[in-house]
Amino acid sequence: MEFVLVGFSDVPNLQWILFGIFLAIYLIILLGNSIIILITRIDPTLQNPMYFFLGNFSFLEICYVTTTVPRMHRDIWTQKGNIPFLACATQMSFVLIFGGTECLLLRVMAYDHYVAICNSLHYPIVMNHRVCIQLVAGSWISGIPVEIGQTCQIFSLSFCGSNTINHFFCDIPPILKLACGNTIVNEVAVYIVAVVFFMVPFPLIVTSYGKIISNILKLFSARGRAKAFSTCSSHLTVVVLFYGTAAINYLQPKSNQSEGLGKLLSLFYAILTPMMNPIIYSLRNKDVMEALKKLLPKLLT
Repeated sequence: MEFVLVGFSDVPNLQWILFGIFLAIYLIILLGNSIIILITRIDPTLQNPMYFFLGNFSFLEICYVTTTVPRMHRDIWTQKGNIPFLACATQMSFVLIFGGTECLLLRVMAYDHYVAICNSLHYPIVMNHRVCIQLVAGSWISGIPVEIGQTCQIFSLSFCGSNTINHFFCDIPPILKLACGNTIVNEVAVYIVAVVFFMVPFPLIVTSYGKIISNILKLFSARGRAKAFSTCSSHLTVVVLFYGTAAINYLQPKSNQSEGLGKLLSLFYAILTPMMNPIIYSLRNKDVMEALKKLLPKLLT
């Protein structure tokens, strides 16, 4: 009827320190991404497809983190990790949906950068408002039936042994370890979905950036090259951080997975990367920095 999330109970002396750290991280994520959403909506200089996608990406990060961190705070506060069967399935479903959406949205943002730099004359036509809406909607909707189906498949298994999940949220690898019987079909399904959402977009992103870098190097203006590299490096940094840790966690064979390493990787891509995203995009993007300088005095008065 329920599972028990172990969380970080293996470090009992640090529970309240961890509570404070994760609370600070969560507030930083909410504040940082909310500010990016706000400036991309109200600043006239940021009314273009790139910042439209960035605003959607920031909203996605808030949704993604909210599926795990508040529950983790509750578990640390109460010193109990009990989570009902249905609540665990629901949490996993949302984590997978938002994670899959992030993979697709990162691919869309890479395509936007590619068109902006490699096909700049046709950029307003290719990336018109209707196309941007369709790309964002496609990123949000495409993974929903797949991820819900995968969650239903996993939670239709029999769990006849321990109900203790050595993790801080309901993720696929630790749940599969609790299942009875042969789970090879489920593991294959996980790999297939991971390849579709992780390994297919990633080479496309790399290809896009290969062409982008080639075009940037042809620019005569050093200032133009610096601005293009600055814009693209922010997105590329986020791609490497998210894809690297998530791919290792989901594509690694179940028998080879260390529970401690899996927890650390999940902590990185599910919490730390969303915290760093606003910082990365702000510090590496002069347009965002200028918009922030104009917004902060208004917020403080």
